[in-house]
This record gives sequence, C-alpha cells and structure tokens, in this order.
Amino acid sequence: PALAPSAGPSVLVVAAAHDLQPGHPLTAGDLTTVALPQDLVPAGTLTTVAAALGHAAAGAVRRGEPLTDVRLLGAGLLQGAGLVAAPVRLADPAALALLHAGDRVDVLAAPTSAEGAATRAVTVAAGVRVLAVPGVKDDAGDGGLVVLAATPATAARLAAAAVGARLSVTLLPPL
Repeated sequence: PALAPSAGPSVLVVAAAHDLQPGHPLTAGDLTTVALPQDLVPAGTLTTVAAALGHAAAGAVRRGEPLTDVRLLGAGLLQGAGLVAAPVRLADPAALALLHAGDRVDVLAAPTSAEGAATRAVTVAAGVRVLAVPGVKDDAGDGGLVVLAATPATAARLAAAAVGARLSVTLLPPL
C-alpha cells in the first residue's frame, strides 16, 4: 500500500447494463452506474440514468461501456441548422455492415425501368451523416434501414428517390 498510488476521486457514470443494439430505445433495465476514476471519464459522459431514458443507442454499445451524449440518438446528433433524421432503406442490406454512426456518406439513386434494368445513378444526398444503423429485421421488407442527418430539402429528395429507384451509399473520408 505504501508504494501504490492513491486511486484518486471517482465519479459515478451511466453505462450499459448489457450489450445494446443500434436504435434500441433505452429503459432503466438497460442501464447501470459504474464508478470511474475522475481523470478517465470521457467528456459528455452521462451521470444520471434519467438523462438516457427515452433516447436510443446510435450504434452498438457493449456491456459496461460508459454512455456519452454522442452515443445516443437525439438533439446532439442533429446539431446544425435545420437538420432532421431521415430514415432511408438501402437496396443492399449487406451495405449496412460498412456503416457506423458518425460516418459521412453520399446517397445514390439508380432509377429502375419497368423491366427492372437500372439506369444511370445520380447523387440525391451529398455528405450526409449517419445517425444510426438499426439493422435488418426479418419482416423489414427489401433492403436495410439507415438513419441519416439531412436538411428537410434533402430528406424530401431521399423520400422521392426511394419511390422509383434503388438507393445505395458511398462512404466518404472523415472531415
């Protein structure tokens, strides 16, 4: 004990009580508190369970992982002038494995003809941020769902393109 450094003050923070899936709405049973050394607590870490209730995980969260404001869907991920959360169904659900909350993507629309042949793809949303990748459900229909931060005008273009085109994404380098 004489040679061991003192532990220093600790802080109770909110952490995942078990592994959480992206898009999972948080309840009290999903959360716990853990003591961390004060100098190891990341910025934006939640300190009350009430602050997380009703939010959804922006990405996968491991059991015991402290929750920060940017790991939750909500106002923090929609910072910026007039952004909305736009759910978009991609034609290839396997593309979801490449996406994570915080990624920047371009969304491409390849209109399909009556015969099902794709024509030239056009960019319908450039440089939009991924908010969540809820994943594919067995009953979700075709494609895989991703939630993007977009302006209302871009969200309207995405919705219009989804009606008669197959949507895909290209990943962009971080800013």
